[in-house]
Amino acid sequence: MKFFKILLILHSAFALQSLDAATPRPNVLFISVDDMNDWVGCLGSDRVPTPNIDALAERGLLFTNAHAPSPKCAPSRAAILTGKRASTTGLYSNGHWWRPAYPDLVTLPHYFRNHGYTSAGGGKVHHHTVGFNPPDQWDEYFDLVQDKDLIVDYFKSRGEDRRFLTTMPRHPSDSLDWGPMEVDDNEMGDARTVRWASEFLSRDHENPFFLAVGIFQPHLPFYAPQKYFDVLPKEKVELPINKPGDLDDIPEGGQIMAEYRRNDLRMIEEYDDLRHCVQSYLASIAHADTMVGELMYAFDKSAYRENTIVVLWSDHGYAFGEKDHYAKNTLWERSTHVPFIMVVPGVTQAGSETESPVDLTCLFPTLTKLCGLPVPSGLDGIDIGPLLENPKAQWKHPAIIDYLKGNTAIRTRDWRYIQYDEGRKGEELYDRVSDPHEWTNLIEKHPELVGPFKAWLPNHYAEEVPTKGAYDFDPSNYKWKKR
Repeated sequence: MKFFKILLILHSAFALQSLDAATPRPNVLFISVDDMNDWVGCLGSDRVPTPNIDALAERGLLFTNAHAPSPKCAPSRAAILTGKRASTTGLYSNGHWWRPAYPDLVTLPHYFRNHGYTSAGGGKVHHHTVGFNPPDQWDEYFDLVQDKDLIVDYFKSRGEDRRFLTTMPRHPSDSLDWGPMEVDDNEMGDARTVRWASEFLSRDHENPFFLAVGIFQPHLPFYAPQKYFDVLPKEKVELPINKPGDLDDIPEGGQIMAEYRRNDLRMIEEYDDLRHCVQSYLASIAHADTMVGELMYAFDKSAYRENTIVVLWSDHGYAFGEKDHYAKNTLWERSTHVPFIMVVPGVTQAGSETESPVDLTCLFPTLTKLCGLPVPSGLDGIDIGPLLENPKAQWKHPAIIDYLKGNTAIRTRDWRYIQYDEGRKGEELYDRVSDPHEWTNLIEKHPELVGPFKAWLPNHYAEEVPTKGAYDFDPSNYKWKKR
């Protein structure tokens, strides 16, 4: 009798294994938007309509407390695409190439490619500047077309001898600029990426695919078609609150971060262009939302709608004067809170939400497991599969956000704790329920509360890897040589 029970168990296990082998692995549509903070309708914002991102949220699970792993493009994307935090890799800023520092590191698209997937990408997936996107990651790639390059021809076609839409004296990296262009959506750079991705989705694919579509908007420069400005008049744009005295209780580490790019904020204010700047950012969000809609329209027409995991995320947020700061590069909510949506056929429930805190290092372990691939060892990211199945599941993990060596924020459901320079340059503690703007640092009043948050801090901060200046880079063969 015992023999027959064992035989039955073995038969059942073999049957399940055969079923798993016969079941097609799901595809992955991996959509990123750049520098988009939480000003989207599904996260409760009414600043600008985002019907397509909102509609995507209605298809699956919206994470209302999701955070970038770093408030800067390159370190955030490096952490997302490797599943390893900056405190683990030493990839702390935009000044670090990841490949020469870690020549054997396998990123998320590369990992899928190594496991039988067609890996295709377009636009901005890794950081967009030269040297961040080794070609061995992909079977196919469509290069980013930047609007700051397109505007040169735009002015020429109009017979205008100019380079920028604004009249400010400084435009760092040809990027600090904004305003309307009298063009259609399909003439913008992101539209070219979306057309390529739509064509990819129209094809027959023998293998499952990992398709990464990197929408550059609403990254600077904030250019968008005129129609978005027409429906969002400048005089109706609400400016974020820059509360007088807000920095009085901020320690040295936070003061240093807040000061970064303050000269840009002062210049924008001097030229009375902050409201126009915010208007242009909102118009860029609206354009990015349209691009998401175009992509999802092509996806819905394709043969892959029923067997594809769809993910949408942003690499960090953006400030327009909050805490007297401009852009990103801080460990406060404005710089870290981002849209994050997952639609997993057969797993997520349409229109569901979770308040559990997550950071986007979760994507590597979660997607590999969902697709039946072995989850690599040594990842920092946490598999969020339990939340996909039950958004109200008990969740003990916080979001962990690094920025530069020694600086980390811990975001739980109700609290934010920040440590600067491993505590040497101060700490902050905010009750997010009673103080959603993070105006009152409670660290001196309630130092006894921080123990549980400190337990989540990195045990060790990796040394900063060499900067780009340490190498000579040959783009023709994607090789680096130490100087």
